[in-house]
Amino acid sequence: MTPTQSGTDVTPTTAVNQNTQNDVIDSIIANMDLQEKIGQMFIVSFTGTNVSADLITLVHDYHVGGVILFSENIQDDKQLLALLNGIKALNEGNKLPILISTDQEGGRISRLPSRATKFPSNLIIGKRNSATLSYQIGSILGTEMKAYGFNMDFAPVLDVVTNPQNKVIGDRSFGSNPDLVSTLGVATMKGISSSGVIPVVKHFPGHGDTSVDSHQELPVSNATLPHLRSFELLPFEKAIQNGASVVMVAHIKFANVDPSGLPASLSEVFISDILRNELGFSGVVITDDLHMEAITKHYSVGDAAIKAVQAGADMVLICHSLDEQKQAINALVHAVKTGQISEERINESIKRIAMLKRHYDLTDEPSSIAAVLSEVGTEEHADVAKEASVAP
Repeated sequence: MTPTQSGTDVTPTTAVNQNTQNDVIDSIIANMDLQEKIGQMFIVSFTGTNVSADLITLVHDYHVGGVILFSENIQDDKQLLALLNGIKALNEGNKLPILISTDQEGGRISRLPSRATKFPSNLIIGKRNSATLSYQIGSILGTEMKAYGFNMDFAPVLDVVTNPQNKVIGDRSFGSNPDLVSTLGVATMKGISSSGVIPVVKHFPGHGDTSVDSHQELPVSNATLPHLRSFELLPFEKAIQNGASVVMVAHIKFANVDPSGLPASLSEVFISDILRNELGFSGVVITDDLHMEAITKHYSVGDAAIKAVQAGADMVLICHSLDEQKQAINALVHAVKTGQISEERINESIKRIAMLKRHYDLTDEPSSIAAVLSEVGTEEHADVAKEASVAP
């Protein structure tokens, strides 16, 4: 399944079907209360390798739209399968299926159990410069994720890496040429999507020319908008033209583009003016993790969540702290109740999220160990990984 250019068309057939789908989604939204709507706008992490009390709270009481898993949540095939099936069962009472995501980029950012196919870094793959190979890799990443029960992959990385001091992106990028990154990134995105897993292109508008790790501090770039248009934005523009469904926005301050001083993830200039209006993206916009120190050193998590939504973001990612997750959700609910944000604005995001979930035919049906054993780490997948590792 390949998403359409807008990232929001849920049926590729007739206008009648489109109208029917819209009616179904509008009906779902009309039957959601404010707490349910706000919850759908959050993807959260949790601790442990089992369904925990905190996770029950987030899904049952706060109705979160998605979860993200890290290496600390994953041990082996059976444990991961049981955890993801448990999350889906937990979501049974909510009105939309839950997004279950991780960062499965390949290279050093790989979360799946040891059975999964191991790929070299994107930088090595970039030297092969093969769109066909990158599509195959994306398809394998998605297929193996889907076998376990994931339905969203925070990949591919579309950053063009040009700063040798950049360690946070580094070999996660396909290279320093925006055309190369565009070609291979779009091919990988399409491959992931072909498996029925939602790809998330990141980190808009480009993290490759920074030297500061946004996990630790807010990076500042002196790039101008004309430079971004001619360089960093090109892979994202190409991805949008080729059906990107979700874009992740980075915590980077561009002093010469947005005089407000806000990072791109909280910036109306970047999200609404550039990403939405200039590049024509109408899919789901998600922030990078608001728990990162690029944000927490400068804003409360609640204030950051409000600013992100005011700027045009549809979903916010908050990891590692149940208290901060609850604070952010409650802050957004309060912002609507006090008129800082209109409920109509919330409904715009909920519709995009609901359309995304329906477009990919997401369900909370459990996955099976048989699928894992037959689709993860196969000889065919290993052959593709071997080809990717061979020097050109």
